[in-house]
Amino acid sequence: MVPEERLHEIAQRFEFLEAKMASGAEPGEIARLAKEYSDLKPVVAEIDAWKRCRADIEAAEAMLDDPEMRELAEEELPDLRARLPEHEAALQLALLPKDAADARPAMIEIRPGTGGEEAALFAGDLLRMYQRHAEAQGWKFELIEAQESELGGIKEAVAHVQGEGVFARLKYESGVHRVQRVPETESGGRIHTSAATVAVLPEAEDVDIDIPATDIRIDTMRASGAGGQHVNTTDSAVRITHLPTGIVVTSSEKSQHRNREIAMQVLRARLYDAERQKADDERAADRRSQVGSGDRSERIRTYNFPQGRMTDHRINLTLYKLDQVMQGDLSEVIDALTADDQARKLADLDG
Repeated sequence: MVPEERLHEIAQRFEFLEAKMASGAEPGEIARLAKEYSDLKPVVAEIDAWKRCRADIEAAEAMLDDPEMRELAEEELPDLRARLPEHEAALQLALLPKDAADARPAMIEIRPGTGGEEAALFAGDLLRMYQRHAEAQGWKFELIEAQESELGGIKEAVAHVQGEGVFARLKYESGVHRVQRVPETESGGRIHTSAATVAVLPEAEDVDIDIPATDIRIDTMRASGAGGQHVNTTDSAVRITHLPTGIVVTSSEKSQHRNREIAMQVLRARLYDAERQKADDERAADRRSQVGSGDRSERIRTYNFPQGRMTDHRINLTLYKLDQVMQGDLSEVIDALTADDQARKLADLDG
C-alpha cells in the first residue's frame, strides 16, 4: 500500500490547487492548474473513500466494548472489513502513472498486409468496425484519407476520432490483425489467412512537435479514385516528406489547402508517436511484453469467420461473438486489455 505520507501530500496539493484557482490566476496558468486538478480529483475521491472505510472500522471496533452497541457493531464489521481491500485496490489503480496521451483524440491508420485483395477487403472491414464502435461510444469519427482497391477494399485509410478517453481506449488496437475466412475472390471455398495492420496514434498538438519548414518537402500531384473513377483533374493531392526521418504522408481530398492541413496533422501524430515509442524503449527493455506497446509488427488478434471466433493473443481471450465484434462491439475485449495492462503496472510497482 502507498505510504500515508504520500496520500497526505496528494490531498494537500489538491487543496492548494483548489484555493489557487479560486483566488484567480493568469489564463495560461489556470489551464495548467485545471488540468492537474482534474487529474487529481478522482485520486482524492478514492483516498477519501479509503479513509472513511478505515474510520468506520475503527468506530465499529470501539463499539464492541459497549454492551448496548456490540450487536450492531458485530453486524457492520464483516461488511466494512470486506470493503476495505476493495477500496485499497481502487486507490492503487487511481495512483497508477497516467499516460499523458490518454485523453487525446486519436488517428487510426489501417493498411492491408499479406493476402492481396482479400487483405484490402479485410482492412475495409476493420475500418467499418472502428467507425461503428466510435458511433456507439458517441465519438466523432472522421475519415480523412481512404484509397480504395479495385473490389472496394482499402489500400490505405486514415481516420480521426474525437471524444472522451479515445486514445486510452483505442491504443490497444495497434498491431497486426489476422483474418481466416473464405475470400469473396475464392471460388473453391477454401479458407485463406490474410492480415491488415492498424496503427493508433495520439493526436499531436503544435506545441508537442515543432516541424521547421526546412525539414519538409511538399509535392503536389494529381489525385484519382479507385479504378480511375472520380479523377481529379487538378494537382490537388499533397505528399509531404519529412526529410530528417524519411516519413512520407499523403492526402488526396479535393482541396489542396485541406490536404496540406490533413497531411501535416498526420505527420505531427507520427512524429509524436515516434517520440513516445522512443521514450517507451528507454523505460522498458522488453516492450513486447506490454499490452499497450503499440508494436506494429506484433500479431495481436485473429478473426476466424468459419468458427465465429475472435482471439486476442496478448491476453489469451477468445470470444465467440465475431458478428457483434465486426459490428463494433469491442468493449469487452478493450476492457479486458485495460484490466491486464493495469495488473501489469500494479505488479511492476510491487516489484
